[in-house]
Amino acid sequence: MDKRTFIKTGVCGTTCALLNPGVLLAETTSKPWKWSREALYQSETPKGIRCLICPNECTLKEGELSECHNRRVYQGKLYTIAYGNPCAVHLDPIEKKPLYHYLPDSQAFSIATAGCNLACLNCQNWTISQSSPEETENFDLMPERVVEQAQKYGCRSIAYTYSEPITWYEYLFDTGELAREAGIKNVLVSAGYINRDPLLNLCKVIDAANIDLKSMEESIYLKLNAGKLEPVLNTLKTLKEEGIWLEITNLVVPSWTDDLDMIRRMCNWLAQNGFDDTPLHFSRFYPQYKLERLPVTPLKTLEAAKEIAISEGLKFVYIGNVPGSNDANTVCPNCHEILVERSGYTIKSMNITNGKCPNCSEIIPGHWN
Repeated sequence: MDKRTFIKTGVCGTTCALLNPGVLLAETTSKPWKWSREALYQSETPKGIRCLICPNECTLKEGELSECHNRRVYQGKLYTIAYGNPCAVHLDPIEKKPLYHYLPDSQAFSIATAGCNLACLNCQNWTISQSSPEETENFDLMPERVVEQAQKYGCRSIAYTYSEPITWYEYLFDTGELAREAGIKNVLVSAGYINRDPLLNLCKVIDAANIDLKSMEESIYLKLNAGKLEPVLNTLKTLKEEGIWLEITNLVVPSWTDDLDMIRRMCNWLAQNGFDDTPLHFSRFYPQYKLERLPVTPLKTLEAAKEIAISEGLKFVYIGNVPGSNDANTVCPNCHEILVERSGYTIKSMNITNGKCPNCSEIIPGHWN
């Protein structure tokens, strides 16, 4: 749903307004910008205020903007300027996240504000992820309104997605608490680049997550994504320990993350660390942003990656971004019966009984209700 349709259909209510993208927190002399609140997880240091949300741990002086583009220091305190001002609001099928084993065939009320703590060369949403809320056109949608609209449109979940929800942590957390009270599930779609303490706190409100595991090579994480591998692996472990429903996406980028030996190492690590039942989505790359000259990921590369994952003991492996592919179907790992048949984001048939394969009674992990 685009912004014009969004306003016409009343998703934002009668008080919806586009924000002035030129407003700066530093210009306000008496109080912070309207769409801001004091940030969680900050610490005062001799060099400035340090943000402790993610491994970047930016240390900022008065008025400076964080690497994620949405935190500023104001009068000696760190504030988020990504609160109640999403630049993207849509109704999505849950399969788009992608989540294949969680509330299938349901709608997710999806929101995003500008900002990201990584800088992926291949980002498909770079126009918002590499921007600040001060630069985008935004909606006035505070947490209680997000929940109200999710209820209005019959959404079973709210998805925090498109950009990097970790960088609008406070908005995510407050909305998540209200959603929980209203019986609505919370879905995190993220690169998983977050410190342990904020993540443990976030697990109090998150029900499901899809984490983008970029690669299994430290140097690639640095050069392709401007991040580190270990914090993401730790995030995967923590989400599993905390009982959050988890699915993992790996974007296969030609000449960057398509090395089959590296893919094998990744799949082996997942299997050895108890993620053999966790759905893994190999996603096809399309040229965009700073990698426009690269080719589309060959289908044979994706198929080889899937074969490797299965050989390493992973039970539910999918190929995404390939229209018409049968590799989006859920297949019983024991008897190989097709249990969920998908066409794009649409479920054509589903044959799972009480969380089991009706043919052989193999348990099929997920939230299928």
